[in-house]
Amino acid sequence: MVASMLLKCIGGNLMTDTLKDRILQRFFAAVGLLSVLGLLFVGGSVLAVEISESARTVPLDETGNMITLTEQQYVNGQNEFRKTCASCHVDGITKTNPDINLGSEALALATPPRDNLQGIVDYLRHPTTYDGMDSLEELHPSVTRPDLFPNMKNLTEEDLVDISGYILSQPNILGYRWASGKPGR
Repeated sequence: MVASMLLKCIGGNLMTDTLKDRILQRFFAAVGLLSVLGLLFVGGSVLAVEISESARTVPLDETGNMITLTEQQYVNGQNEFRKTCASCHVDGITKTNPDINLGSEALALATPPRDNLQGIVDYLRHPTTYDGMDSLEELHPSVTRPDLFPNMKNLTEEDLVDISGYILSQPNILGYRWASGKPGR
């Protein structure tokens, strides 16, 4: 009905069928595009996949206390990880040292253990070698050396917590694909 009204308004009787078809195709393409854009800008969460509470529950500290990230913390952690960390740690691997990844086992075997939220936040502040013996602040991006990696300078304490929570939640979400070298997406 809307399409026939559109054709009448622009002189539908004077056009060929091919021209009418082109106008209708463009009209419906524009309507479809505007619908998608409307969802993205007005209700972007409609398109988002919800992550279960159990998948967002991660170790808080070395004593075994757990914390459940809010959906907003998870989304922020995902966004900040992608902007700040994914160039070297896409899908949990470490491009500069494939022997050390962001998987649960590798993080647990680090000294001190990095398989908890506080451990990763500490690493993002003061990175050390895997055995914990030497500082990596001159080599690895950290909030104490944003001159090495400017993306780190604007990260807040909340961002560090959210990034750490995102990293720790990935084995719950992607399973074996996280930190395995196999694409998880």
